[in-house]
Amino acid sequence: MDYLPLPDNAARQLIDSTAVFDEFRRVKAEAGKYAGGMYWKRQGDYEYLVKTSPDNRQQRIGPRSPETERSYEVFTRHKQEVEQRLRSLREAMTEAQRLNKAVKLGRVPPLVVTLLQTLDDAGLGQHFVVVGTHALYAYETAAGVRVVQGALATQDVDLLWDARRRVQFISDLRRLDTSMLRLLQGVDPTFRRKELHNETAINDRGFQIDFLRRQPVDGDPHPFRFSEDEEDLWPVQAVRASVLTDAPRFEHTVVSSTGRMALMRTIAPEAFVSFKLWMAESARGRPAIKRRRDKRQAEIVRSLLDEGLLLGS
Repeated sequence: MDYLPLPDNAARQLIDSTAVFDEFRRVKAEAGKYAGGMYWKRQGDYEYLVKTSPDNRQQRIGPRSPETERSYEVFTRHKQEVEQRLRSLREAMTEAQRLNKAVKLGRVPPLVVTLLQTLDDAGLGQHFVVVGTHALYAYETAAGVRVVQGALATQDVDLLWDARRRVQFISDLRRLDTSMLRLLQGVDPTFRRKELHNETAINDRGFQIDFLRRQPVDGDPHPFRFSEDEEDLWPVQAVRASVLTDAPRFEHTVVSSTGRMALMRTIAPEAFVSFKLWMAESARGRPAIKRRRDKRQAEIVRSLLDEGLLLGS
C-alpha cells in the first residue's frame, strides 16, 4: 500500500489546526486593510483627516466634517477589533503548531513551509505554484493520508512562475525593493544561485529551489530575470510547462515537521496525474529511475481520486 490513513488523533488535530490557520489568514488579510492609521491635522484654522500607510505615505481624506468624523470613528474601531482578533489568533496558532508537532502531524520539510510562508508574506505567493513531487504533500493532507516516504523523498522543490501575470509580478517585486534571491536568503542565508544553472537557488545542504516557466507565448519576455539585480534568478523554460500553467489550481494547508503551517498552491490532482504519466511514458531523455517514480506518484494520486479520498477540480 502506498499510503495509510492518518491516525485518529492526527486527523482530529489536522481539522482543528486547519480551521485556526484559515481564520488566521483571513483576519491577517483583513488587518492589511487597516495598516497605517488616521489622524487629524490642523493647518491654521483648517483641520483635515489624514490617512497614513506603513511606508509613511500620507493621503489627505478631507476637511473635518460629520462624514470624515464617521470615517475616522469606523476606521479606528475596526482597526482595534481586527488587531485584537489577530492577537488572539496568533496565540491560537502557536498552540496549534505545538499540538501539530506533538502528534507528529506534519512531514513537509520545514524549509519548504518557510519558503511558502515567506512568499505569501511578501505578497508573491499568487505568482508561483508548486509542481512536481512536493505537490504530494498537499494531496496527502487534503486526503487525510500519509504517502509512503519513498515516493516523496527529494532534495529540490519546483516552483512554476506564472508568466501570464508578469506585469503584476514585476510591480509587486519592485514594491518590495528586493530580488528573488535576496528573498530566498531571508528563508536561508546560505542560498546562492547555482553555478551554470541560473534558474536554481541552492543552499549549503544541497537543497535546491528550481524556478520554471512556460515556453514564451503571447509576448512573454525572453529571457527573463526576476529583477534587475545581476545576481538574481532566471526561470527556465520547461517542456509542456504551459500545460501546468493553464491547469486548474489546487490549494491546501500543509504542515511541517516542526508543526508550522503554510498554504501550498499547486495544480489540480488530475493535471498532476496526466503530467506525471506523460513524464513517465513520453518525456525525452528522462532517466529510468525517475520514470518509475513519476509513474508511481501518478498511480498514488489516481488511487486517492478513485477512492474519493481526494476531491479533484
